[in-house]
Amino acid sequence: MAKYTNKAGIKQQLSPHKLRHFLFTWLKKQGVDDALIQPYSGHESRQALEVYSKLAITEAQEKYDEVMGKFPV
Repeated sequence: MAKYTNKAGIKQQLSPHKLRHFLFTWLKKQGVDDALIQPYSGHESRQALEVYSKLAITEAQEKYDEVMGKFPV
C-alpha cells in the first residue's frame, strides 16, 4: 500500500481497512441501501453498518448551512 500511495502522491497513510471504510462510507452517502452493502462488508448485521453512516463534523456543518440557507424565514 505504501508504494502505491507514494506513487499517487497521497500523503496520508492508507491501509486496506481505511480503504474499506472509505468505500462503505462513500456508498452510504450515495444512498446505497444497507441491505446491499451488508453482504460485502463482512458485518453480521445491518446495525453494525451504522459506523459508515456518521458524517464528519465539517460535512455535517456544510449540510446544515446549505439547508438553513433555504429555510423560508
